Amino acid sequence: MKLNYHHLYYFWKVARTGHLTRAADSLHISQSALSGQIRKLEDSLGHDLFIREGRRLKLSEAGRMAFSYAEEIFRQGEELTALFASGAQPNREILRIGAVATLSRNFQEGFLQPLLNREDLELSLQSSHMDELLRRLSAHRLDLILANQAVQGDEQNPWRSRLIAKQPVSIIGPRGIDVQGDFVDVLRGRSLIVPGPDNNIRQAFDQLCEYHRLRPNIAAEVDDMAMMRLLTRDTGHFAIMPPVVVRDEMKSGTLADYGALPGVFEEFYAISIRRQFETPALRELLSQTQDNYLTRTLIGHSD
Repeated sequence: MKLNYHHLYYFWKVARTGHLTRAADSLHISQSALSGQIRKLEDSLGHDLFIREGRRLKLSEAGRMAFSYAEEIFRQGEELTALFASGAQPNREILRIGAVATLSRNFQEGFLQPLLNREDLELSLQSSHMDELLRRLSAHRLDLILANQAVQGDEQNPWRSRLIAKQPVSIIGPRGIDVQGDFVDVLRGRSLIVPGPDNNIRQAFDQLCEYHRLRPNIAAEVDDMAMMRLLTRDTGHFAIMPPVVVRDEMKSGTLADYGALPGVFEEFYAISIRRQFETPALRELLSQTQDNYLTRTLIGHSD
């Protein structure tokens, strides 16, 4: 039996949407023609690939098996097309890295440092929100995403999240404040600048406060670490953030670290998609040890 890849492609498009009409519109063919192509594939394979549930189509057991093969086949095709469309030149590698907009610039620079001076590499850095970056990754327009939270992949989106580093989070405030006792004593009665409620640091901080029955006085919620740094420097409020964000201010004596919060960390993840081919530059990045790039982060420049 010789497999008709046109029929398989039509099946793949319908399986991804779950709707015959939507798939037909995207393929610019009639619904009846698309249905006929899928029936031919089912006849050639000897199995029904869909189960109709109302207006939606659900994959049968055979359909799920066929979809897993089709997904691999056509994702590799998209990857091949993207590779040639990128204009890659012989002996010059292109690496496309995306980062969520709120991610520490210090960390990004430290992580990417081994590649920044390579003349045989073209490095593309893109910043956006997570949903948009994941779309680019799935379309093979990105090789890697740097983020401070993991994502869950599935059969249709085989994303893989790898924890590559974590750093402590401290109470940061103006230098010269006389504080004694543990972190609860430091926080009590002070106006705080904290990350927004969707931030993993904030969630861990809230859990810590709840455990110790502490009700913090929130002066501002800020998603961007660079903005947190400016507000902490200029307002006199205390803040909950990784010390690395304000390393220059601590060196100059403007701000001070009043102690790490137990069990609260900022985590960094590298998010990729399953591929047959992984570029040498990407392998080099992911083979680094946490100590190496966190050390570079600590001695670099501020966000």
